[in-house]
Amino acid sequence: MYIRYNKEYVERARVLRNNMTPEERKIWYEFLSKNQYRFTRQKIIENYIVDFYCPKKKLIIEIDGNQHYTVDGKEYDKIRTDLLNAYNLTVLRYKNKDIQTNFTQVCNQINQVLNI
Repeated sequence: MYIRYNKEYVERARVLRNNMTPEERKIWYEFLSKNQYRFTRQKIIENYIVDFYCPKKKLIIEIDGNQHYTVDGKEYDKIRTDLLNAYNLTVLRYKNKDIQTNFTQVCNQINQVLNI
């Protein structure tokens, strides 16, 4: 299935790539950019921009800040995840705190999913 994207989000994705959060920088530079599977940053899928995407494994990695744990944030993420799942994509979500305190465990879990 072809993944559609909204061209209007290209500049926003570029800005996000150039202004990653500390947690996004950590997982990108210390793990995903060196992974045997190729990942891209700030991938546009329809009207959403996902943090990291591995096309070969159809895997999305999301690093969630506090805004994702509000009532509105949870509803937005549910709608978004449902759309991504409709493309047969797997979404793994991690809290910023997970990256800060359990980085090795997060990397091990991602590797497990990649190697299924």
